[in-house]
Amino acid sequence: MTTKNLLVELFVEELPPKALPKLGDAFAGVLAEQLKAQGLAGANSVVTPFASPRRLAAHVTHVALKAEDKAVQQKLMPVSVALTADGQATPALLKKLQSLGADVSDPAAAVAALKRQGEGKAEALFYDSLVTGATLDTGLQKALDEAIAKLPIPKVMTYQLETDCELPGWSSVHFVRPAHGLVALHGETVVPVKALGLTAGHTTQGHRFEAAQSRVEIPNADAYAQTLRDDGAVIASFAERKAEIARQLAAAAAQVGNGCRPIEDEALLDEVTALVERPNVLVCQFEKEFLDVPQECLILTMKANQKYFPLLDAAGKLTNQFLVVSNIRPADPSAVIGGNERVVRPRLADAKFFFDQDRKKTLESRVPGLAKVVYHNKLGTQGERSERVRAIAHAIVNQWRLATVPFGVDEKDHFDVLDSKVQQAALLAKTDLLTDMVGEFPELQGIMGGYYARHEGLRDGVAIAIEDHYKPRFAGDALPRNHTGTVLALADKLETLVGMFGIGNLPTGDKDPFALRRHALGVVRILTEKQLPLDLPALLQAAAQPFGELITNPTAALLDFMLDRQAVSLRDQGYSAQEVDAVLALKPARLSEVAQRLAAVRAFAALPEAPALAAANKRVGNILKKAEGAVQPEVNPALLKEAAEAALAAALAQVAPAAQAAFERGDHTANLQALAALKAPVDTFFDQVMVNADDPALKANRLGLLASLHAAMNRVADLSRLAA
Repeated sequence: MTTKNLLVELFVEELPPKALPKLGDAFAGVLAEQLKAQGLAGANSVVTPFASPRRLAAHVTHVALKAEDKAVQQKLMPVSVALTADGQATPALLKKLQSLGADVSDPAAAVAALKRQGEGKAEALFYDSLVTGATLDTGLQKALDEAIAKLPIPKVMTYQLETDCELPGWSSVHFVRPAHGLVALHGETVVPVKALGLTAGHTTQGHRFEAAQSRVEIPNADAYAQTLRDDGAVIASFAERKAEIARQLAAAAAQVGNGCRPIEDEALLDEVTALVERPNVLVCQFEKEFLDVPQECLILTMKANQKYFPLLDAAGKLTNQFLVVSNIRPADPSAVIGGNERVVRPRLADAKFFFDQDRKKTLESRVPGLAKVVYHNKLGTQGERSERVRAIAHAIVNQWRLATVPFGVDEKDHFDVLDSKVQQAALLAKTDLLTDMVGEFPELQGIMGGYYARHEGLRDGVAIAIEDHYKPRFAGDALPRNHTGTVLALADKLETLVGMFGIGNLPTGDKDPFALRRHALGVVRILTEKQLPLDLPALLQAAAQPFGELITNPTAALLDFMLDRQAVSLRDQGYSAQEVDAVLALKPARLSEVAQRLAAVRAFAALPEAPALAAANKRVGNILKKAEGAVQPEVNPALLKEAAEAALAAALAQVAPAAQAAFERGDHTANLQALAALKAPVDTFFDQVMVNADDPALKANRLGLLASLHAAMNRVADLSRLAA
């Protein structure tokens, strides 16, 4: 079957930049998928997407002009329904055959052409036919319609096209942006398809300002990208354009010198790539006086409002130079540079004004204003929320104080200092929400609070805690840098989680408007990575108390939710589902111990005795579940009648103390490895002893022995979860 390469382009007005990569991939992907489904493209066909601000296109290799005919066998109906007792076709069969296009002028011949398969009541008639393969004209039309229909369009526009009829009129078209051209080439041949009121041809348009000619003729499907680049001044490939911008950014920064580098922001790079068709990076600058403003403010306004790339020096400090990705390449770029410098100046002046005005009021003077800011209609104001965070933070410090080993603090008295700092930081943490800077740039909340706290000369660590209390803000983000920030971040996240769960605002599917999954993972990360000796259930109970009657205590559901978040995180880190399930099934109170338990489980699973012990553990668990009433882990030596049960009791008495001692000193690997000695007596016990004896006393004693075994084996993890 002869094939040629196919090119389809939809030329439109400027597409939404943030949606462009998805639109390009979806258009090309669905188009190729539909062609393959119709047999016009094969498994070896390669699809290449193109996406620029004014075009969506796809290049597909090895596309046939006509798909091969295909033999199809279709089940019709049971023989008992299709034929009469004497073998004649029933009306139901004839009607079915007619619907399939079969010739029923001679019913007997039509029946003779059918095949029988199956036996008895399952015997049915089957119809063999040859389905004519789709032509490229009809197949591409179907594929194009499907590709357009399935585009992930963020918001649809409605516009009108003038009709071609003799009477004047308009027809409405619904699409992401008005479309003005359609190209469909199979090799050098135009495929006569239509879409959005347009008929396919072989011409498109290039760059708005820099194309060599207004109409660009595409000679064949394979020449599309190069012709657009040469005659249209357009880099059609999103990936190539992005790589070219990254290359130019690096080259421009190197030209500036002094170790400068453009800020790394993948989302900004994608957005700028979607805004230009012929990128040209230029170096601009602003007055150095603006560098007195916190660099986060300047960086954010340049990125968010102007789509500029700020330049950082070798130490990561903002310079007064920035990079602009222009869509034109004039011989003299001074006008473009000057225009961008004029545009950014008012933005930076606004940031400087906000910063200067905000510093005229202290953070503490803003605290009463939080009582006027609604946090949630069921949970009160930001002022009330701040008081809850303070109470939760105090409880965290107290739990830490009472821990067996104070982590990172040498003396108990130091907890009083920590509590004092945390209380001050918690009181002021949300006050930057009332500042002009955060009102303009909500992304800077916390960060600006830290700057204003340092400006006021607050105690060492308090400013850092205010800045860090939102951390981690996203996956992979850094954790709070000091103890004060750690406690405050925990308290803030626990308040959010308990409050939202308490009023029933739970995440559903992909909807999580309050970022509760992120908050839960943040708590998990802080407890585990900081190795804090804090009990999560106790923390949740303490976090629920300040709410009083505002909420229904959600501790149990929230604990499960957080452990689920931890399970996902651990699997992403490379632990197997069995290992994670075994450890988290026990709902360990201290998440700081989870990593040690996982390491112990992995070491145990490598032992030759592990599979048998895991299976036995599962068997023991099932026996105990079926027992009537609660079984106490108690054994009466006088009732150990069988040698096998006496041997198991003796082995357990020898192993259990050593395993328990290892557990208590935190050596979980030694705890599990000590259990390996129980394999032989456990196997013998189940081979030779009947647990459900007729004598109630013997039965109860044997269940008590198994309960003792079960308790000893499952201190670190539920080993039954390791059973195959």
